[in-house]
Amino acid sequence: MLRAGVGFSTAIDPAAAADEATTQALAQAGLRVADGAVCFASSTHTAAFRPLMRAVAERAQTAQVAGCGASGVIACGREIESGPAVAVLTVGGGISARRVFVPGLKGREAQAAVEVAEAVRPGLDRANLLCLFPDSYNINPEPFLEALERELPGVTVVGGGASEDGMSGETFALCGDAVSTNAVSGMLFAGDFEINARASLGCRLIGRPRRVTAVHNNILIELDGQPALEVLKQTIGPLAGDLRRAATMVYLAMGLEPQAQRLEHGRYLIRHLIGFDEARGLIATVCRPDPGDLVGFALRDEEGARDDLKLMLEHMERGVRNPPVFGLYFNCVSRGSRLYSIGDHDSAYISRHFPGVPIAGFFSGFELGPHASAPRLLQYSGVLALVSPPTEH
Repeated sequence: MLRAGVGFSTAIDPAAAADEATTQALAQAGLRVADGAVCFASSTHTAAFRPLMRAVAERAQTAQVAGCGASGVIACGREIESGPAVAVLTVGGGISARRVFVPGLKGREAQAAVEVAEAVRPGLDRANLLCLFPDSYNINPEPFLEALERELPGVTVVGGGASEDGMSGETFALCGDAVSTNAVSGMLFAGDFEINARASLGCRLIGRPRRVTAVHNNILIELDGQPALEVLKQTIGPLAGDLRRAATMVYLAMGLEPQAQRLEHGRYLIRHLIGFDEARGLIATVCRPDPGDLVGFALRDEEGARDDLKLMLEHMERGVRNPPVFGLYFNCVSRGSRLYSIGDHDSAYISRHFPGVPIAGFFSGFELGPHASAPRLLQYSGVLALVSPPTEH
């Protein structure tokens, strides 16, 4: 029978924190020995990540341990956004856990994805949930995900970029005794179970969608035949007076399909605006739209994020045929109390819809999750993956 449990600790001593969190997780799961464990540790513990991971492995009595460093961790309905914290998920009974670690991400994302696929392919089963934790500062996620989808079609991919508290300037992937930047760690859960995974977008569309009529690489020149920056200013109103501030709140919404006719909910991606040329009316973005693409602008705000979270959870609740045994939640570092001005916000809503389900996660530099049936790079999102027993026929 599939079992899982989650624990957390805010103890200052890293090994003691790891031991406490793992002990809690095993007790909740009713396990003495785990088949696998996922660990997220706050960057306060950076200097001791290796002994911390060793303590998790020793207490759980498994070599299948992986995770990452984070600015904050999520466990047991709590969102611990600062200070020392460790969250541990342990699983066992009817589920296979297979850790993965691939170094050397920067500049070789497609090859790294091939190596991830080669590492997990022998462990693939009827249902497969691949959780990945790349170093956020040394990866271009989109070519990585594109290659991964080609290599592992049908595998559900979730996760997030490792994060930090702004003190070290580095993020770390953790896997067994391996502690490294410029790497990706992860865990494949495989077996006979059901997966329900969705993403909650943290931004709401403003204004009407526009067609790209002139573009050069990542520079938007015209939208609907008008200067792109003029369209943005018309859309954002009073925010147009301070474009630097606007760039921290307003983003480009990119349709998922070429020549899309509408920007429907759940059918667009959020991407950053990175510069403006007021003299020529240009907008620089992090992506490369094509002529004819449908784009829009989206505002990151508390109300929009909350509404989308509630909508996601309602859909997931309707889609779950059996009560989940465990879950993983990857929440953007720009959400949490930074967005809502209160703590434990998303966890409270998740607990309302899925009471008693052990859920672990962390605040991520970016999110990876299924969006319109494919693994996508997501931003300002919350990605929730739930694992349930199989439906008997």
